[in-house]
Amino acid sequence: MTVIVTGGAGFIGGNFVYHMLEKYPKYKIVCVDALTYAGNMETLDGAMKNPQFEFVKADIADRDAVYALFEKCKPDYVVNFAAESHVDRSITNPDIFLRTNVIGTGVLMDACRKYGIKRFHQVSTDEVYGDLPLDKPELFFTEETPLHTSSPYSASKAGADLLVNAYNRTYKLPVTISRCSNNYGPYHFPEKLIPLMIANALNDKPLPVYGKGENVRDWLYVKDHCEAIDLILHNGKDGEVYNIGGHNERTNLEVVKTILRELGKPESLITYVTDRPGHDMRYAIDPTKINRELGWLPATRFDDGIKLTIKWYLDNRKWWENILAGEYQNYYEKMYGSGN
Repeated sequence: MTVIVTGGAGFIGGNFVYHMLEKYPKYKIVCVDALTYAGNMETLDGAMKNPQFEFVKADIADRDAVYALFEKCKPDYVVNFAAESHVDRSITNPDIFLRTNVIGTGVLMDACRKYGIKRFHQVSTDEVYGDLPLDKPELFFTEETPLHTSSPYSASKAGADLLVNAYNRTYKLPVTISRCSNNYGPYHFPEKLIPLMIANALNDKPLPVYGKGENVRDWLYVKDHCEAIDLILHNGKDGEVYNIGGHNERTNLEVVKTILRELGKPESLITYVTDRPGHDMRYAIDPTKINRELGWLPATRFDDGIKLTIKWYLDNRKWWENILAGEYQNYYEKMYGSGN
């Protein structure tokens, strides 16, 4: 089996690469990444030593490059993690989100149609559902919840999801979609909430919290997410959407205070900043469907997962310090040269 993993030099994609290499040692795993700001070759250092792994630097919106890759690799499965994903960046520059998240997804599926695959899996987000009110904790996102986007990022992901559904219906392309809650764990890019707070706390810098920190997120340990995608890829039903949730809801302020407590740092480091435009209040996923059909439930409680995550950042300071210094962006050229 050959699996193309797009966006595999990113946070969740990188964790999925390691999951697949460990669980399926006979599979060929081909990672495709454009190495934009959040793609980091240092994340894949361990994978590069595995003979079953191959890295290809390419943009999924580049049709010629994608077709050439499919011609060469003849993939059985394609898992699309490649996406611009930072909400704040989408507000200031929506164009690149539309190109990668919508056009890029379309190019990948055209290649799948042309060369044939067993399944195309689209990794989406719970943000396509919009948000839930704080005063109704009994409400959860299900696969039937209408799409109601709040930012250019979530709109681009919803557009990609609709395109995937359309290719399934129009062209009979075998597809599945998963929508996950907020991930955390190893290799998380330091501009996101949890790694940013860990890095700032370790350096005794202010910890910026939007508004009053009341926004609620459902946190999912990344390794649990990888296991769920693996199950969907191999056993999910064609054309179906699966919600992947952590059952670990916390306010942003609770998350920040937990990190400070684990690191023995004072809460006086917390600094409240002006809220972002259109900031969703609460995300919460009901994972009943994937539990019923595929037997998946999250294995990691937030209180355990955050300890594991903090330990990883303490043990891998060089990885995130290189990112904060900007040095990681030169790593690919230094290690592999412009000809790779």
